[in-house]
Amino acid sequence: MDRRILLKSGAAAIGTTLTRSLALPGPAGPLGADIPWTTYQAEDMRTTGTTLGPFYAPNCVETESSRQRCVKLAAGDYAEFTVQAPANAMVVRYSLPDTADGAGLDSTLEVYRNGILLTHLPVTSKYAWLYGHYPFTNNPADGKPRKFYDEVRRKGLDLKVGDVLRLKKVSDAADYCIIDLVDLENVALPLPQPKGSLSARDFGARGDGESDDTEALVRCVAEAAKQGKVAWIPAGDYKLTGDIDFHDGAVLQGAGMWHTTFVGDEALYIHPERRLRFKLLGEHCRLSDFALIGKLKYRNDEERNDGIFAAHARNGTISRLWIEHTKVGMWFYVSGAMRIEGCRLRNTLADGINLCLGVRNTVIENCTARNTGDDCFAIWPAVSDQGFTQEAPHPGNNVIRRCTGELPFLANGGAIYGGRDNRIEDCLFRDISAGCGILISTTFPTSNADGTVDNNFNGLTRVYNCRTLRSGGYDPSWAWRGAVELCIDRKSICDLRIDQVRIEDSISDGLRVIETNSRREARRLCDTQLTDVTVTAVGLGGNGGHGLTITEGAKGGLTLVHCDIADIKNSAPKFRLLRD
Repeated sequence: MDRRILLKSGAAAIGTTLTRSLALPGPAGPLGADIPWTTYQAEDMRTTGTTLGPFYAPNCVETESSRQRCVKLAAGDYAEFTVQAPANAMVVRYSLPDTADGAGLDSTLEVYRNGILLTHLPVTSKYAWLYGHYPFTNNPADGKPRKFYDEVRRKGLDLKVGDVLRLKKVSDAADYCIIDLVDLENVALPLPQPKGSLSARDFGARGDGESDDTEALVRCVAEAAKQGKVAWIPAGDYKLTGDIDFHDGAVLQGAGMWHTTFVGDEALYIHPERRLRFKLLGEHCRLSDFALIGKLKYRNDEERNDGIFAAHARNGTISRLWIEHTKVGMWFYVSGAMRIEGCRLRNTLADGINLCLGVRNTVIENCTARNTGDDCFAIWPAVSDQGFTQEAPHPGNNVIRRCTGELPFLANGGAIYGGRDNRIEDCLFRDISAGCGILISTTFPTSNADGTVDNNFNGLTRVYNCRTLRSGGYDPSWAWRGAVELCIDRKSICDLRIDQVRIEDSISDGLRVIETNSRREARRLCDTQLTDVTVTAVGLGGNGGHGLTITEGAKGGLTLVHCDIADIKNSAPKFRLLRD
């Protein structure tokens, strides 16, 4: 059985507290996060390579590509485009072949500006390619490949409008390099040191990417918190080989997510306790303006998460972080009133951000997630895990707001698995080819064995002013899923409102209501209303598809108000569909 049915990607935590109220949203506004970069799709470039896709079947590189299309470059091939906005930094999303033993290989891309060599980009397949069944392996013999892509970033460029930028594949051990997209961004100069702060350099940190700066950072953070000051990390690459703990009042600020980078030690990353992990363990902690780049190559749900871990953290903020090559981006336990804003979650083995056990009054806002190995953004009110237990009743009043999730190689864009008064609003989810754009589900456990604690859906759960695009793909545990899906599994789902949602170009069904029929107790969808929901174009994957599918065995009902949904298929005689 898929362990995701029982366990949602292991453990981790982080915390802080949010003081302003979580008011219900007003009129519909912009969708998704603020995007400070311009994306250039490979299939729109001039190329001597081979354009692949669109294709929608599982375990194919095209399916995991943006818009399900990409360009394959052999040695000597190139893809080029004209720069549309000034930029000094770039990200290339690419795929290299794996090796026979699953260890990956290294290669190089040459980057030309107006025909003159600008820089070499080192690329690798060490952090791509997983195989077999969940939670997957690094053994190509297990078949069913996924996680084809990785990314490389480079700053210090000088690109002007009208420049022609060319990516060229060199001749080396890699037979090909597939390009999905290029992001160009105009990055600001490094932030200045805050007045009165304590610099990690004064505690012995070197920031050269080679020296172990763990002890220096530990001492800097502790002393700054003791004095009520900011721990300042200047621009540089700081190698860390152990946990960094943040207790009451600890504040860490870098020079910017492109300038201050914490990196893991590849040789030590096989040991969970030696990974790159920032632990928020107190009140009023603040983290901002840096990157965490791990070295994780596999997923093991029995191991603690690296990345950002919060436990008993309250009234804090996490702002403008870039997190990559970790198990999760952020995972929260028994935390409240946290605010996570302006963060980028990239190329993780599991979730981007998960508000897990006992999380309340927390906002994820203006964040982006790409190529995560589980939900981009999730709210899962578990009862206990990894030694943590729920402390306060009714976790909830959390919101995922104005976020963009795209291209996970497993699971969904935004998901809610229970709790009180949780919301997803003003979000954009696109190219979700292995699951749903938005999932409301009782798949994961939210109650204890004796039934004294039950965190199933209560209050009012709301999805408001969202858009899904090219979502609803093939999940290896659930087969084809809807772009927006209501999954009645362990418990009933009641008091749900889905308002002003646009579902476009779905790979399978636009909307789906599913009841698993795997347990004896009666489960229903009740007091659920869809208002101003529009579904356009379904079944792009060639497997059929309906605007709304209600599967056999579903019970209860829902009401459609001012919805534009053609081709409704209700296969459940005990499910009532009302139109108002």
